[in-house]
Amino acid sequence: MTADVDDLLKQLTLEEKASVLTGQDFWSLPAIEKIGLRSLVMSDGPIGVRGTGWAPDDPSIALPSPTALAAAWDRELAETAGRLLGQEARRKGAHVLLGPTVNLQRTPLGGRHFECYSEDPLLSGEIAVGFVRGVQDHGVGTTVKHLVGNDFETDRMEVDVRIGDRALRELYLAPFERVVEAGGWGLMSAYNSVNGTSMASNGTFQDDILKGEWGYDGVVVSDWRAARSTVGAALGGLDIAMPKLENPWGPALVQAVREGTVPESAIDEKVRRVLLFAQRVGALDGGPAVTPPADLDGDAVAHEVAARSFVLVRNEGFTLPLEPAALTRVAVIGALAIDARVLGGGSAQVSPPHTISPLEGIGRALSGVDVEYAIGADPRPFLPAARGPQWSSASLEINSRDFPLDATAVRWIGSLPGGIDPEEVDRLVLKATFTPDETGEHTFAVSGFGNFRFTVGDEVIFEGSLHRPGATRGELLLNPREHRAGVLLSAGVAVPVVLEQTLQRGMAHTVATTLGHRGPAPDADGMIEEAARLAAESDVAVVVVGTTEQVESEGFDRTSLALPGRQDELVARVAAANSRTVVVVNAGSPVLMPWADDVAAILLTWFPGQEAGAALADVLLGVTEPGGRLPTTWPRREEDCPVLAISPRDGVVSYDEGIFIGYRGWLRSGNTPLYAFGHGMGYTSWDYDDIAVDDTEAVVTLTNSGARAGREVVQVYLAPLSPDADRPERWLAGFANVFARPGETVTVRVPLPPRSFQIWADGGWQTVPGDYRVIAAHAIDADRLEARLTV
Repeated sequence: MTADVDDLLKQLTLEEKASVLTGQDFWSLPAIEKIGLRSLVMSDGPIGVRGTGWAPDDPSIALPSPTALAAAWDRELAETAGRLLGQEARRKGAHVLLGPTVNLQRTPLGGRHFECYSEDPLLSGEIAVGFVRGVQDHGVGTTVKHLVGNDFETDRMEVDVRIGDRALRELYLAPFERVVEAGGWGLMSAYNSVNGTSMASNGTFQDDILKGEWGYDGVVVSDWRAARSTVGAALGGLDIAMPKLENPWGPALVQAVREGTVPESAIDEKVRRVLLFAQRVGALDGGPAVTPPADLDGDAVAHEVAARSFVLVRNEGFTLPLEPAALTRVAVIGALAIDARVLGGGSAQVSPPHTISPLEGIGRALSGVDVEYAIGADPRPFLPAARGPQWSSASLEINSRDFPLDATAVRWIGSLPGGIDPEEVDRLVLKATFTPDETGEHTFAVSGFGNFRFTVGDEVIFEGSLHRPGATRGELLLNPREHRAGVLLSAGVAVPVVLEQTLQRGMAHTVATTLGHRGPAPDADGMIEEAARLAAESDVAVVVVGTTEQVESEGFDRTSLALPGRQDELVARVAAANSRTVVVVNAGSPVLMPWADDVAAILLTWFPGQEAGAALADVLLGVTEPGGRLPTTWPRREEDCPVLAISPRDGVVSYDEGIFIGYRGWLRSGNTPLYAFGHGMGYTSWDYDDIAVDDTEAVVTLTNSGARAGREVVQVYLAPLSPDADRPERWLAGFANVFARPGETVTVRVPLPPRSFQIWADGGWQTVPGDYRVIAAHAIDADRLEARLTV
């Protein structure tokens, strides 16, 4: 295979070599027909495959968030999720899925916390390996990201992250190393600098460690516009610079070679890697044929991952599962019960074929029960996109061509539908007919960038721009603004609604526009009163609370762990009115729950993907057991978190805590979290019967002692028998996800590789001899069995 690549390399001119290392547009590399190289196409992930642009007639399956996938603690389920997205990538014509993200959840304030798997490097690495293997089964590449230290969003383009060698090796690099060891084909470098050097130009990591020490034979692609130096990136181990916009390579790279600042041998090595990658993904003639696995049902996989990820953290008096035959009236409360937040903000967004809200899912499952809804409290700072039976004939007009819509929201990065050239677009028209079912003041809203003219009927309710002159592309996309206006309308009287948007030429590559609507409603106090009243009259109250896109998203970090708006007050009022209050937390990362001790049950559903409501109903009613365990620690108070603040000083963030992040830091601090790492309940009980260990594995036997079939996550922790201030009190060494029927006994083998007993010291891995406790646990704070081992 290498000889073939070398032969092809000899046929290329220097200009052609540079071209295959440089984005030709937003999402792809150019083809070179004479060597049989087709254009390599990339697509954002990791919960779906968006493709290269917006295609309203070709939606993307939306799986639950990465925190949800990690919460299942199941490598095989992660592989199934990856296999589905490999299938989707092939369907969308993409060779590369940009993900998964294995940056660690160093602080719960991280804006992309939801897109990362865990605070633990072993759990992150194992789930990533399963996911990558599944995607690659279809001959589709991944780019595990972002190497390295991109654990927050504040100043991410310029910040210098200072990380010690031990923390780098034991924590932050470990998931990347695990994916490389397992045969991953692609990797993405980060925007930030680490220890003084921009990651896109950081030869210490990309050449010395990744390609040299680890023997990585895949490609390193830059994060979009992260490569800012022609020579620095060329000599620093980067292989592909993306996208075309503001790219420092192409002709500039050719010139650098001719001037002698970059050796052509360095270019040849990069091209070899790209050609090998192209062979692996079927974009180069003569490569090995890919036999994809059998097709998966996307809805079924999305449903399974969601239900398996839900974490039941509280269940007083066995409130859950609910018994349908015992119910006559159920209250479903919360804005997110009808407008489910199924995915996080930023590049992880896709447009799913459908979204099942909690209200819809519960209503379907309880067809013989009176299911009533109250909004209670609305945390959304922006009005939701208008949709539903009141809205008809919704469409988007681009260059005199109409594209039908199912909701008045348009979002794309890259190509436009119908092959329309973005460079030729300077005007969009979003149109619909609205027939209100209530008389009164209806609130309309517009958000997006460009200049707008917004009319409802004959009335112009907004004209102008929402952003300051000179706003950057990132600000326009990741920090949208909104204008609202009220209009008096009569029930049953249809009115045309038209939003005209004018863009600068060249800006239509990126569009995010929403026409929002809210019907007549009580004020904030009245909404809470209405919800409490409904709860008091119901057998059980299900309250759905969570974050918004303006709280959890790429592009910025959180400023608080508190739920936005008046949702805490809502939960407290509903719980006071009904002792059987079940709170569903629709958030991708930890939130504060000051009412946790006052409600009957709490179910964490993360961002649950397109099957959100259907999976929720199954879990609430006991059709499916909640299978999740926490992949991250949930605090009772912000100030208890071992690492919280994200505050660059003079452009630097120092990871002074070293290896003591997540549960390692919680154990050292002595603070008790609200819910510890690994915590989660099912609908059955387990007896841990026996543990046997040697220096290669722990063998654990356990029995399902309950009345229902169920799953247990056996977590194995190591703890030095003699405390050592330089090491954590204990750490995760392995895990196994097991299933058993009532009364069934199962035995699992959990490997204990040599790295489990090692630390990074004096430039290498060193085994720390001594006596260890090997603990089989239900969670990090819930030991079941232990054995002793001398290493």
